[in-house]
Amino acid sequence: MSSGNNELGVGMVGYAFMGAAHSQAWRTAPRFFDLALAPRMRAVAGRDETAVRAAADRLGWDEAVVGWQSLLTRDDIDLVDVCTPGDTHAEIAVAALEAGKHVLCEKPLANSVAEAEAMVAAADAAAERGVRAMVGFTYRRVPAIALARRLVEQGRIGQVRHVRAQYLQDWIADPQAPMSWRLDKQKAGSGALGDIGAHVVDLAQYITGESLTGVTGLLETFVHERPEASASSGLSGVADTGRTGTVTVDDAAVFLGKLSGGGLATFEATRFAWGRKNAIRLEVNGSEGSLAFDFEDMNLLHFFDASDDPATAGFRRIVVTEPEHPYGGAWWPPGHGLGYEHAFTHQVVDLVGDLAAGKQPTPSFTDGLGVQRVLDAVERSAAAGGGWVSLT
Repeated sequence: MSSGNNELGVGMVGYAFMGAAHSQAWRTAPRFFDLALAPRMRAVAGRDETAVRAAADRLGWDEAVVGWQSLLTRDDIDLVDVCTPGDTHAEIAVAALEAGKHVLCEKPLANSVAEAEAMVAAADAAAERGVRAMVGFTYRRVPAIALARRLVEQGRIGQVRHVRAQYLQDWIADPQAPMSWRLDKQKAGSGALGDIGAHVVDLAQYITGESLTGVTGLLETFVHERPEASASSGLSGVADTGRTGTVTVDDAAVFLGKLSGGGLATFEATRFAWGRKNAIRLEVNGSEGSLAFDFEDMNLLHFFDASDDPATAGFRRIVVTEPEHPYGGAWWPPGHGLGYEHAFTHQVVDLVGDLAAGKQPTPSFTDGLGVQRVLDAVERSAAAGGGWVSLT
């Protein structure tokens, strides 16, 4: 690493929700895991000098800088962590890769297929120089989800027949919930489809080891105008400016898909499910068994083995906190559950390990492009009234 002393110098762009989660991960990973490289939180970049300095102090960064471009010329920074809205991902990631910096970029990879393709081209060119890029589909690192992937790989549920995937939230179910950048297509690319639907598309493909070959879908926006909030009110703050903004993204998405192995998949992503705060629900039915998961009970995986004696057969409740489980041995005694932030720590652990080994981290930008193509196909299907769009 250019920063020397076996350190991995990290510069982060953005310091809001995702920036805080990523900062927690960079701080925590070397304290619980034996890493081949030592992450050093060199600098966090933002546009507002006062705010970024406060964020650096609060989140544990060595210093604050105004403007992300300055990170690219520093010899003490080896990796750029992109935690900004989607409309800036391509510009920052491509520039960082061309400057010889590894990149971790939040999902979805970009706001369009064209941007994602440009990012993949930059990542491929950088890889020839030993520079790596990864997209942050963090839920892959939830131990129960990683265990589900392992069980499918081991053939424990046989051939995949069905996937049911939901991501349910309620944070804008109230029509008076204020505008935010996530409701602006220019900044966010899409609404529930890209913000949360991207996660369940990735998880369906990750767990099954298969890809979607075609989709048909519908999108809907239920509330078209929302109150504008003051700059200090935050995502769920009081909308007190007296003005309104136009919602230009979808509030909900439903779509069907066909898997490369012949199975069927159903997806639902909505921000209008009252009472559901962050409900990622996945069920995979195979020829020899089933798996089921709900993130609101994230330390549990439910497993059904069709070969069990029918007299006692049923879903097995697995508490995924044993040392034998993915990431389990580094944390607490069995039965002491993990939380949302731990998946970000596991992401850092896997990324640092792959960088130290000279391996391509996963999910790659190519994986992110694959998800982007699914999102684009759903949008095109919805625009055509729900027609079938092939991905092959």
